Amino acid sequence: MPRSKRRAATEMNSSEEDRYSSKRIRNFNCSRQFSRKLCLIWFREYTTPDDPETLGPEGMEKFCEDIGVEPENVVMLVLAYRMQARQMGFFTQEEWVRGLTELQCDSIAKVQARLDHLKLLLNDPTHFKHIYRYAYDFARDKDQRSMDMETAKAMLGLLLGKHWPLYSHFSHFLDQSKYKVINKDQWCNILEFSRTINMDLSNYDVDGAWPVMLDEFVEWLKQTRAKQSEDIS
Repeated sequence: MPRSKRRAATEMNSSEEDRYSSKRIRNFNCSRQFSRKLCLIWFREYTTPDDPETLGPEGMEKFCEDIGVEPENVVMLVLAYRMQARQMGFFTQEEWVRGLTELQCDSIAKVQARLDHLKLLLNDPTHFKHIYRYAYDFARDKDQRSMDMETAKAMLGLLLGKHWPLYSHFSHFLDQSKYKVINKDQWCNILEFSRTINMDLSNYDVDGAWPVMLDEFVEWLKQTRAKQSEDIS
């Protein structure tokens, strides 16, 4: 190595050393045993001195960047579910340690290695149902009993948008409806409806125990389809 390059290599300042050292710790070999101490050290990288036991929105953004996942990615909801986080955009130290201990993750590399596993939970009907129900209390404003419509539509799109053939119709229905919030009974029944009712609505029982919202959706969709048929003819 030329002398100038040797000197440049040895003149790394302390902040650079700290950064590279921290990176080595966070990306340590996935095969080593889980360390609660390293898990807590890692958590503190995302908190502030004013609130060292809570990872807030800014810390969440950095965490998502570190593991290479967009905050809006559904896998972040699954991770929050495994932590049993109580509020969207926040992880408490207790939630972080509980969830990552269960997943045996104390570094970026280990979480990244578990992302596929977390995504696969969405393919299991039982796990998906638990995640879906969890999402209601996780995302709603804790001062309100119901979920505001904007948040509800975002969460429904995240969870059902790619898998429910009638989702786009239901979303349009909500846009023009009188509903401003969704309660938990409606939320749970939307999932059941998406799983059991045919696209042509042929097996929908108007005398069944569905919420009025879904009765109104079915009537709206039938009228919409009838009008479209008339326009074509």
